[in-house]
Amino acid sequence: MVEQVIIEAKDVSFFYGQFQALRNINLEIMSKEVTAFIGPSGCGKSTFLKLLNRMNDFVVGARLAGDILIYGSSVYGREADPVDIRRRVGMVFQRPNPFPKSIYDNICYGPRLVGVRKPADLDIVVEKALRAAALWDEVKDLLGKSAFELSGGQQQRVCIARALALEPDILLMDEPTSALDPIATAKVEEWIKSAGMSIVIVTHNMQQAARISDRTAFFYMGELVEFGPTLELFTSPKEVRTENYITGRFG
Repeated sequence: MVEQVIIEAKDVSFFYGQFQALRNINLEIMSKEVTAFIGPSGCGKSTFLKLLNRMNDFVVGARLAGDILIYGSSVYGREADPVDIRRRVGMVFQRPNPFPKSIYDNICYGPRLVGVRKPADLDIVVEKALRAAALWDEVKDLLGKSAFELSGGQQQRVCIARALALEPDILLMDEPTSALDPIATAKVEEWIKSAGMSIVIVTHNMQQAARISDRTAFFYMGELVEFGPTLELFTSPKEVRTENYITGRFG
């Protein structure tokens, strides 16, 4: 299978006011792979993740230098539509954040915004998204209940299904299991490994990155120190800083 670049960062630097959070990031992310971002707190990995679907647009005083391309088109170009970008590049956050609605209405929220109205069409969307998130069998008889009645792990998978309902090209995940227990974490990890889609995940858990990702990027103090196949990065890192981090000498 020929590898396809789905995301390309070109000389990306990012500033919060006078503070430079990212420095000259160059990175290519491949289609249909799981890419993990690791590094100590404050290293820039979540900041970079949010640049991929323009979530940092809402930060006052933020400024980007360089460019990010998705399928060769600039995310920050004049022709780019942030709403369309966020539809194509879904996001799952650190803590489960279902809407105060039924499970069904959580999943339908995005499709309704883009014009899906027929109940039969919405039923198809809901089942497809919940099956994709490995949750259908657990909630198919509870769709009218509040999403808040589910366990934390189920709520997080509702959030995954809500993002998948818009059939994004890419799914971004920012520490998606940090608030979950080990059993729920295992279910989310199992879904990530089997999803067969382009996923970019930020994680503090190096074991998690090793378990689920095809490639791993190590960030440190706003710089991309090393990026490569996960097994290679963890077993024979090229950079001393990477080795020091994964062996626990700092971070």
